[in-house]
Amino acid sequence: MTTTTTYPVHTLDTAPAASRPLLERLTKSVGMVPNLAAAMAESPVLLEGFLAVREIFHHGSFTPAEAQVLALTNAYENGCRYCMALHSAMALKDGVPQDGVAALREGRPPREPRLAALSDLSRRLVAARGHVREHDLGRFAAAGFSRAQALEVVLGVAVSVLPNFAHHITGCPVDEVFGAHLWEGHRG
Repeated sequence: MTTTTTYPVHTLDTAPAASRPLLERLTKSVGMVPNLAAAMAESPVLLEGFLAVREIFHHGSFTPAEAQVLALTNAYENGCRYCMALHSAMALKDGVPQDGVAALREGRPPREPRLAALSDLSRRLVAARGHVREHDLGRFAAAGFSRAQALEVVLGVAVSVLPNFAHHITGCPVDEVFGAHLWEGHRG
């Protein structure tokens, strides 16, 4: 369950000085400053770390749709209401089929076997705190992924944990633009 707190949702004018260029960079990258990033700006170190890891992850080998499958899987497992809304919108934009997004929002893998294997490995990593079975890695490889990509899923988990946990602390509101994808969740 998200805690309601008094963390501000910063603007460029109210953010700590060290966070301002980071928020500007985010605006150039995604066209807006999502409320969660604006709340994360309270800690310039957290915001800088998140943006750096996010950028590294998005320059990896996963397609935009695969990256969104990971983000939705991790947001579900971590019970992040905000990230489920944002990544539901982004997943649809990046080509994840509607039924795949619906499945991920219910904690199930998408029907497409490759995306299901990706989601299943990430879910296992989060649920088992990084301990996966040879069977999990075998299924991932059978779906056409490499050993290096299994390690890249670890990076996908890491990039998700930062905003997922930050939202649990800040409790910032979901942006209106993602409002059609509000999610109450099954975990807390």
